Amino acid sequence: MSSIIDIHKATVYRGETCVFSDFSFALQEGEHAAILGPNGAGKSTLLKLLAGGVHPFPLDETRVRIFGEECSNVWEVRKRLGLVSHDLQRDYLICAEGLNVILSGFYASNDTYEYQEFSGAQVLRACEVMEDLGIESLAGRRFGHLSTGEQRRFLLGRALVHDPTLLVLDEPTSGLDLKACFQYLSLLRAQIRRGKTVLLVTHHLHEIPPEIERVVLLKEGQIVAEGSKANLFTDGNLSRLFDQPVTLVRANGWYQALPG
Repeated sequence: MSSIIDIHKATVYRGETCVFSDFSFALQEGEHAAILGPNGAGKSTLLKLLAGGVHPFPLDETRVRIFGEECSNVWEVRKRLGLVSHDLQRDYLICAEGLNVILSGFYASNDTYEYQEFSGAQVLRACEVMEDLGIESLAGRRFGHLSTGEQRRFLLGRALVHDPTLLVLDEPTSGLDLKACFQYLSLLRAQIRRGKTVLLVTHHLHEIPPEIERVVLLKEGQIVAEGSKANLFTDGNLSRLFDQPVTLVRANGWYQALPG
């Protein structure tokens, strides 16, 4: 398997705050992983590091490679990964029509613009993605007029339209009602079954589908444990991670946290 993400001894600052110090993480093609941690653990900074929004402090021992290459061309990296994040949903132009939201994935842009050209094959691909996600009837609806769940589906389509090697999801069901949450997780599981490599970043246990077995516990910018869910998902480990007594419940390969 080829390496998709290779972060070695990265030190990353956000302003004057050191978020990561000697941080290392790797992900291979075909491998799925969930990074789990409380707010302030560094999850958002990791996403920005992958997308080229922040950069590590230049040290001799530091290495950050995405798809086997140093992250020198941010736009090329973004075209090879599909990212759905809260920042993207918050900042996406509300006037963009649904079809254009999907098409913007070919350029990793926020809406489409006159200077961008799309082939007939790309438009057909966008239509196929909308049909696959059940949103083809909303192709002419403006982004700001969509429900939260519908917006999330369009952004997932934007992430998938160019058939990326890696799909990165940031708390994908946050803000969704129960029906929309289950529907979205079903779409995610379908992508995994089709062979898409998935990295899920969350603080919600219920968002981690059974197909994702590897978990990384992140706290205060440090990986405190990583391994299989069967080994790491215990009342004690999760209680220490979130500084709160936790009782785990498991059913059909899914986990949920209850008050301890």
